[in-house]
Amino acid sequence: MTDRIFDFLAERRREGRDNGPCLVVDLDVVRDNYLGFARALPDTRVFYAVKANPAPEVLSLLASLGSCFDTASVVEIEQALAAGASADRISFGNTIKKERDVARAFELGIRLFAVDSEAEVEKIARVAPGSKVFCRILCDGSGAEWPLSRKFGCAPEMATGVLEHAHRLGLNAYGISFHVGSQQTDPRKWDGALESAAAIFRDLAERGVNLQMVNLGGGFPTKYLKNVPAVKSYGNAIFRALSKHFGNRIPETIIEPGRGMVGNAGMIEAEVVLISKKSDSDTEMRWVYLDIGKFNGLAETMDEMIRYPIHTPVDGSPVAPCVIAGPTCDSVDVLYEKQPYDLPVSLEIGAKVLIEGTGAYTTTYSAVGFNGFPPLETFVI
Repeated sequence: MTDRIFDFLAERRREGRDNGPCLVVDLDVVRDNYLGFARALPDTRVFYAVKANPAPEVLSLLASLGSCFDTASVVEIEQALAAGASADRISFGNTIKKERDVARAFELGIRLFAVDSEAEVEKIARVAPGSKVFCRILCDGSGAEWPLSRKFGCAPEMATGVLEHAHRLGLNAYGISFHVGSQQTDPRKWDGALESAAAIFRDLAERGVNLQMVNLGGGFPTKYLKNVPAVKSYGNAIFRALSKHFGNRIPETIIEPGRGMVGNAGMIEAEVVLISKKSDSDTEMRWVYLDIGKFNGLAETMDEMIRYPIHTPVDGSPVAPCVIAGPTCDSVDVLYEKQPYDLPVSLEIGAKVLIEGTGAYTTTYSAVGFNGFPPLETFVI
């Protein structure tokens, strides 16, 4: 936790405004993260994944630093434009788009679109003529704490046909994209995906279609309970893989960091609502209920994929394992049960706990008002 966040939360408590959970994001950390990506991959354009945290202050800061933006909807496009980004710094990176949304994006000046099928190519050709398109391919996501499904992307051998179809329809068949899995802790995982991308470049060049760009996707991690490699390690591994598979004809590259950009910039303060047991047995594990759960900010605890560091006022005292759950009347609102957390035995109802690494994928996953609980309150400092 940064001193700025600590001071803000202390002042909030002193003023009696701490009547619910909140997320605090430190813009100084976001700035440092952006500059870290720029140094690690100096020849690569950074497209911040807006879905990770679309707070206007975050977007405005990144726009002022020169960042581009990866968006998933017309609303996110409008948010990036409002933050000061020009349309040529925005991609419509969702492969699943309504045709009218493509048309609206084109009206707003967007000329870079993601596809993974010929049907999506045809939508873009009809309402966004001449635009650049890049085709997302499936790749191995092993090593990631949050492996992605097959929802996005097509087999590499299919991408050739998709981009050739785009070329025939008058679009600019611009490049290839992939995603090696969220919270990817193995920098070497970009190698296999780049090997596939290079093969597609060669295949299409033989057919008269010259691709120009590889979108390296996101996946750059933030620190939770385990240490993760420094961003420089990813930059070095990616450059080696690019040189290995493309030789001295390295294409344009972009990255789409989300979690790696804002994850460690955020801290959630929550309150212990209840501590109880399910039986009188001495061996029965405690249940610790917080005033935040899966429905109001901690959706990424689904299947216990993301394990956040949790700090209490009595850290350093004896601990025992416990189940951690949220406040709602839904039985799935249990954060950690398969792998219980060690929390201090002296932890009491009413105590404030701090949940680290929560700057990404918390507010955007927060329900509007399930059980009457409001969305997660956010402060950007």
